[in-house]
Amino acid sequence: MPKRSSSALSENQEELFTVSEVAERLRVDDTTVRRWIKNGVLDAIVLPHAGDRQAYRIRRSTLDRLLQPASAN
Repeated sequence: MPKRSSSALSENQEELFTVSEVAERLRVDDTTVRRWIKNGVLDAIVLPHAGDRQAYRIRRSTLDRLLQPASAN
């Protein structure tokens, strides 16, 4: 997987990940990530598609929030 440079993005743009990239980082199957998106557990950008599967992109901030430890409150 190629490294992405966050400095190459402007301040108004945020790094986006594919379903496969998120699945790899979380060590789950692509189907699990798609299920989380469909069930509202994970926010995603829905892209237009012409194929069999819906295409999504997940923002880095969304992934970072998911990876944050739960607060002890």
